[in-house]
Amino acid sequence: MTEIYRVESRWPPMLAVLAVLFVLEILPVRIRLLPTWAPLVVAIATVAPMMAVMMAPTSASWARIERGVALLFAVFAATVAVAALAMLVHAMVARPEIRGLNLLTSSVAVWAVNILLFSLVYWQVDRGGPTARARGVTVMPDWLFPHQGAGRDVPPDWRPSYVDYFFLGFATATAFSPTDALPLTARAKLLMVVESTISLVTIVMVAGRAVNILR
Repeated sequence: MTEIYRVESRWPPMLAVLAVLFVLEILPVRIRLLPTWAPLVVAIATVAPMMAVMMAPTSASWARIERGVALLFAVFAATVAVAALAMLVHAMVARPEIRGLNLLTSSVAVWAVNILLFSLVYWQVDRGGPTARARGVTVMPDWLFPHQGAGRDVPPDWRPSYVDYFFLGFATATAFSPTDALPLTARAKLLMVVESTISLVTIVMVAGRAVNILR
């Protein structure tokens, strides 16, 4: 008998992938690292396994491929974003005449990419990933969400979805610390440290300098 379980929608993470590639594509020329054709190729390679999982939810192979491709995409895009941030800081130091508006828009773009990428990583890492969570596989959680202690106020079959991890990524990049979700494992804490560090450099150094120039 075929196992039946609720499949988490892949539309939100797919939109996150497309948003990351769009933002990286529209970065100023001086810090843009991807050729014009790269975002389309990467988008197809990353989104295709997610579509396959939605069409074949019982396929363990597609779930593994989706997990691997999503994590590779996050590493690839994070490398590009960090390199762009480094080039932005260098341009800010080496070219004092750079316009404040350019710095501000570029810093906002890098900050947004940082949130989206880490939300994808959290979504794939916690509790074995979306497929494992949908199947009810018992895996040690990396984050403890407040819903799990809310009792009757939350459905008994509640499980975190991409939106919960997006909020976790947003809160980490904004507050530089845990907010509603408590990290339980060392890798969860390290991931949040890396995200907070990138966000701190972006906001304090680049965005702060941009605001000073505009003033």
